[in-house]
Amino acid sequence: MPHDGQDMSLSTTTDAVIPNLLTLTAASLVPLQELLDSAKEVVRAQLTDNGRISGALLEQNQTAAHGLAWLATYVQALTQMQKWAEKLSAAGKFSEVEQLIHQIAFGEYLNQIRGGIPMSQGEILRLQDIGVSSEAQLSAITPEIETLSQTANTQNARTRLVALMEERSAEIITGASGLDDELEMIREQFRRFSVEKVEPFAHEWHLKDDLIPMQIIEELAEMGVFGLTIPEEYGGFGLSKASMVVVSEELSRGYIGVGSLGTRSEIAAELILCGGTEAQKEKWLPKLATAETLPTAVFTEPNTGSDLGALRTRAVKDGDDYKITGNKTWITHAARTHFMTLLARTDPDTTNYKGLSMFIAEKTPGDDANPFPTEGMTGGEIEVLGYRGMKEYELAFDNFHVKGENLLGGNEGQGFKQLMQTFESARIQTAARAVGVAQSAIDVAVQYANDRKQFGKSLIDFPRVSGKIAMMAVETTIARQLTYFSAQEKDNDRRCDLEAGMAKLLGARVAWACADNALQIHGGNGFALEYKISRILCDARILNIFEGAAEIQAQVIARRLLD
Repeated sequence: MPHDGQDMSLSTTTDAVIPNLLTLTAASLVPLQELLDSAKEVVRAQLTDNGRISGALLEQNQTAAHGLAWLATYVQALTQMQKWAEKLSAAGKFSEVEQLIHQIAFGEYLNQIRGGIPMSQGEILRLQDIGVSSEAQLSAITPEIETLSQTANTQNARTRLVALMEERSAEIITGASGLDDELEMIREQFRRFSVEKVEPFAHEWHLKDDLIPMQIIEELAEMGVFGLTIPEEYGGFGLSKASMVVVSEELSRGYIGVGSLGTRSEIAAELILCGGTEAQKEKWLPKLATAETLPTAVFTEPNTGSDLGALRTRAVKDGDDYKITGNKTWITHAARTHFMTLLARTDPDTTNYKGLSMFIAEKTPGDDANPFPTEGMTGGEIEVLGYRGMKEYELAFDNFHVKGENLLGGNEGQGFKQLMQTFESARIQTAARAVGVAQSAIDVAVQYANDRKQFGKSLIDFPRVSGKIAMMAVETTIARQLTYFSAQEKDNDRRCDLEAGMAKLLGARVAWACADNALQIHGGNGFALEYKISRILCDARILNIFEGAAEIQAQVIARRLLD
């Protein structure tokens, strides 16, 4: 830890690391928080009508509201980076690699806050777009922030970081995680599995659009993936959400399809745990934990997208049971699963979320010849660019039978509320998968940049190439720490929809940026299907869309900030 204003761990490092790093970065957080508070008040004034946040005004002022969400995400991200750095420093693990990652993170994000935050490739958010005055912006430029902005993210620092990364094991080419030994043991176990059983075959699965082999699912079941966070009394391991984050991250580093298998069961289990009856928990959770039953989520409809409250699929009482009729789309892993968590309208007189109910809808797993053998449902595959391995489907239900006992919770009209309870975990999981995909992009970029020779030297020796890799490592670390923080908040039973949303929002952008930069490093070869980066790029792109598109996510964050 710093002592008397000094960061003692820096004494043996090169001149690439700026002096008094932790003192400077800690001091910069105070004016950042003040700037955020000022921005919140400005935006609140724009969106308030008769003392309440107005939906109409929020829509009219989307750029300001979404910009506030991004500004808050950056402030939280740097706050978590500071906690990470201080923890490593206290443990004597704040090596030069971590110091450089930390200082570059602050240097870059402080400059982006001052000059423009990229909300997407063509949308740069500047503080004046939020309504922050020039005076307020200038007051946030303290000597500490000025020093970091001018000296923290230099070519010298980026080049030195990549040189040090190359000296490390290929398994740990970015900074230390800051997690405890138990979580690191879990990481190591699943990293080994990913290297041996996933990475060598993932690209072929992708190119052939094959389902992930059942053998992989069976081995993951034996390793406890599907019951990791299910309580022990229901046949699971009762481990933390942080453990599931580490597992999802490492499996997604091998292939996002494999990393997403556990997420299916995680979200289904969360629905049943939060909203199910005791009988439903006792029946379904042990089967989920062992992968005896595989679930799929059936929510989205062709004309609703993110507007789940407008769903039209209807569930009509048929004695004690229900008949479901309607259409669903973008249903992942629909064919060979055993049940669906299915959202349908039980009150035909409603047009909003209040009339929706959730069902545990049982079905018979299909095969290639007959993917949907259960009476009352049909479906067809949606061919996709990436995120393969489980396949995407459109489904049609025509008087599909669901047992009355499988109405989640036993009461109608609770479906939307039950679904909302899962969004924290779902978005944490998506953030974890994004970090894994970002890390996989770094893996292939470093390997290719070392192997590929141009003009008599390796690509990695060119500053623009090493600079790209450095920023990939830095931003992946930022996204990782934000994701771990959201998982830890969840594990401590604190509301974390805001933190989970921020982790998902930033993580998805980082994954896409890493994949895009890695492809650029590959040059023309990156555009060839035979190279892994072509798959990673396609896989990364979906992360900004599912579990809440970036625009929806920013909207939700803004509303929470102004509550």
